[in-house]
Amino acid sequence: MKNILVINAHEYHDTAKGQLNRTLTERMVDKLSPFYNLKTTIVQNGYEIKEEQEKYLWADVIIFQTPVYWFSYPAAFKKYIDSVYEHGVFYQSADTYGTGGLLKGKQYMLSVTWAAHEKVFTTPLVEPFFEGKKLDDVLIAMHKPHQFIGLKPLKTLSNHSVAQPDMGKILDHTERHLEEVFSFTKKY
Repeated sequence: MKNILVINAHEYHDTAKGQLNRTLTERMVDKLSPFYNLKTTIVQNGYEIKEEQEKYLWADVIIFQTPVYWFSYPAAFKKYIDSVYEHGVFYQSADTYGTGGLLKGKQYMLSVTWAAHEKVFTTPLVEPFFEGKKLDDVLIAMHKPHQFIGLKPLKTLSNHSVAQPDMGKILDHTERHLEEVFSFTKKY
């Protein structure tokens, strides 16, 4: 892998202005750019569909930096997916549903931020809302669009309790995750 597309999927709301997702996107770019070729998209700033499609075709890995809104993507990013993930470019019909992805050989990584505490996944008897489901099981609606187009998942990065974030902890967790998933030994 040598080409990485980083997408900031945040959508502005008065209670979610996007500073954390912007900071995490910038940190990822700073951390990865000495070792990989990078391109970025900030969804709320607008985009050209064909240009975005070309970015996906160029990329070996796509990182989705996104808040979790109602257990899925922000509406603006869902619209982006509806516009950019075009039949014949990203997927085709197949005899077995979900196997017609045209971006096979590429990977993606979810990097999510949300108000849910990490303990809702680690102590299900105390925090029963997710009924003992693992993080990626809860995020299935975020994973499936990318798997449908042929992408393979990398380990999900999840930052929790972001309503009152501990920025030092979040940035440290993010950097450790990037170091675990990506190689920082040489520029390809």
